[in-house]
Amino acid sequence: MELGLHLANLTFEGGPAALAPTLARVAREAEAGGIARLTVMDHLWQIRGVGPAENDMLEAYTLLGFLAAHTERMLLHCLVTGVTYRAPGLLAKQIATLDVLSGGRAGLGIGAAWNEEEATGLGLLFPSTKERFERLEETLQICLQMWSDDDGPFDGAHYQLGRTLSVPAPLSKPHPYLMIGGSGERKTLRLVAQYADACNIFFGDESAHKLEVLRGHADAVGRDYDSIEKTTIIAMGPDATRDSVLASLETAARLGFTVTYLTPGTSRPLEAVDLIAGLTDEAAAL
Repeated sequence: MELGLHLANLTFEGGPAALAPTLARVAREAEAGGIARLTVMDHLWQIRGVGPAENDMLEAYTLLGFLAAHTERMLLHCLVTGVTYRAPGLLAKQIATLDVLSGGRAGLGIGAAWNEEEATGLGLLFPSTKERFERLEETLQICLQMWSDDDGPFDGAHYQLGRTLSVPAPLSKPHPYLMIGGSGERKTLRLVAQYADACNIFFGDESAHKLEVLRGHADAVGRDYDSIEKTTIIAMGPDATRDSVLASLETAARLGFTVTYLTPGTSRPLEAVDLIAGLTDEAAAL
């Protein structure tokens, strides 16, 4: 199993002035400790379950660019981008730019978006669930087209692009890492099987069932199920210990996950980095 560090809580000791130096140090020490991936949320307000909306939150792609400048090897992406927060042509260009400037280390984690309060609060598009999934599929098609040699037009139900040109092309081949987040059995997991390199599914009692549903969708579209990376997120509470986190990783491995993103629930993320880095060898053996 491979480990990633997922940054959800950005309310650090020292306040906003401490964000840049703390994040730079977290990124450097995580990479030095053998943590292979670094991800951030695509939210503009803090989300419920992590903290109040008024807590510190940074725009995701600006943050990923900052983190790219302080790392050399880690895979960088959102976990996950809300599909309606950016026009797909712009999003594809953002990922390509991050990929070029990071030396081929950018990915796109994307989902159908869920935070209506945040979206409507800031005037962002937030249509019906049905339409968001339609837009998600078109966005996947646009991104893959823009990262290919095809710079022709795209004519969809929701998006029309006159020329899907993106120069320079991403360094990652055949295209940047593509993850779809969510556990919806009819739509989300079908899109994973059809388009994505990886899924991201909630860690819990239904995880094994969701992965079996994904297997069925892969079979239906002629996709090798084993070629799809299975990822999940596990939150680390303030009382997390080496033994408790390792036990969760062992459970995740038994369920079928091959990558786990660990997210610190503390204002002192460097302590969590030390704990996670101390588990990379054990995780690799799972």
